[in-house]
Amino acid sequence: MQRWNGWGDENIYLELPTRALRMLHDLIGKGQGRPDYPREKFIKRMPESRLNSHPLISLDPKLRLDHAHGQSFPDWIGLRGGKLRRFPDGVALPTTAAEIQELLKFAIDNNAVVIPFGGGTSVVGHLEVPETRRPVLSLSLERFNRLTDLDSNSRLATFESGIRGPQLEYQLNSRGFILGHYPQSFEYSSLGGWVVTRSSGQQSRHYGRIEQLFAGGEVLTPRGTLKLPPFPASAAGPDLRQILLGSEGKMGVLTKVVVKIVALPEKDDVYGVFFPSWERAFHAVQSIAGTDITFSMMRLSNPAETMTNLALSGKGRQRALLIRYLRLRGISEKTACMCLVGFTGSRRLTAAARRAAFSIIRRHNGICVGKPMGNAWKRNRFQSAYLRNTLWDLGYAADTLETAITWDKVTPAMKAIEKSLHDALKPDNQRIHVFSHLSHVYPSGSSIYTTFLFRLAATPSETLEVWKRLKQSASQTITAAGGTISHQHGVGTDHKKYMTAEKGAIGIQTLEQMFNYLDPKKQMNPGKLLP
Repeated sequence: MQRWNGWGDENIYLELPTRALRMLHDLIGKGQGRPDYPREKFIKRMPESRLNSHPLISLDPKLRLDHAHGQSFPDWIGLRGGKLRRFPDGVALPTTAAEIQELLKFAIDNNAVVIPFGGGTSVVGHLEVPETRRPVLSLSLERFNRLTDLDSNSRLATFESGIRGPQLEYQLNSRGFILGHYPQSFEYSSLGGWVVTRSSGQQSRHYGRIEQLFAGGEVLTPRGTLKLPPFPASAAGPDLRQILLGSEGKMGVLTKVVVKIVALPEKDDVYGVFFPSWERAFHAVQSIAGTDITFSMMRLSNPAETMTNLALSGKGRQRALLIRYLRLRGISEKTACMCLVGFTGSRRLTAAARRAAFSIIRRHNGICVGKPMGNAWKRNRFQSAYLRNTLWDLGYAADTLETAITWDKVTPAMKAIEKSLHDALKPDNQRIHVFSHLSHVYPSGSSIYTTFLFRLAATPSETLEVWKRLKQSASQTITAAGGTISHQHGVGTDHKKYMTAEKGAIGIQTLEQMFNYLDPKKQMNPGKLLP
């Protein structure tokens, strides 16, 4: 059972190691937990539905509450602080494309807003219910989740768009194939959601980002059905698949998704590496990224994140032995940078790639500590999000932000983003814990993924205001540095006011005209993506 006001399975709770809690106390002070707003109170004050009755639409208040939000920070404030004020008027859970078509016709006939709902994992406000006089329908694709075709010769698989990560990989793995798309939200996010937010998986260097994996599909729009055939290549004008990618539900409801698949790999290994400094680590990672070495992932933590990861490891004796070993090799725990390097594919190719990569790593004084660290990361890679629940209960707020930028700007941008977050709280004499890593590297640059923790304020409204200040400060720094406002999370409501800086006025108008043609009454997920 999913937790109704937090992340993930309600039966999973991650304890914060004592060492990590002490570190937080020292860095930003002791947190004070706040009481959660009861679910029953939301149910009692749920407004009457404005929708006409329909056999495919439920008016159940619990269902309406569960589909009124995603996992953004304002969503959390709304749920746990009782500030959520807007709810969908009804929730539909169709099981066929024909039912989805019928629901869209109903929405058009009743001038209703439609919010496509996949896994509910958006962290940037894609699922926020708009303030509108029109009724709002949440169209959940939870039950629209089947594998409908697998062409092993063409290496293409066709799924209904609501299928979630574990279901999708189970269907493929049992037939000897894999998609290999593993975002942090893998356990709960949907294939359709990955496509319409331009998601990136943890091993995208090997398997590809979602735009490389998405081969075609079908979208039901208010104007009609848009079909996107899975051609291996085409020079017949602009690729309409690229317009759908990142459209965030504003074109219509993505129903059919065709993806490129590959055979299950012989090897899928991740190694732990430590560098003596950020400069050494950065140049090693940049060097490897610019070669044809077939690695599947590189994840480089800066010293602050490395320190945090070591505090979270929980195994005191192993941690002490590791630190002692690193000191013997000339690496101080204060400046150490942890890096995870993955190799996926055939035994022959991964062995060659590993030799080539570690030759560069050694030239930059990197020390390999083997696969145990990588194996631990693979076991727990989808568990770290649960710490958000734990931290909140202890009186701390946690959020993330990300960008992608060219190599010459990576280090200055990372430092500027972290400084902007620290500076944003200085007027109130508050402290913040900030750390970053490079999670996806490309020949021309890298993503920067930053996490920040601060203490909950006395009231939910005050905590939200603190977050807004932090988010604005960091976002302005990102755009000023020349980075994209979103590397993999999408735009939603949190990033839309920065879109003009990235797309330009003509680019924004072009998107508006396209969406207006497909959705003349602006019924599809209004208020998202565009400023």
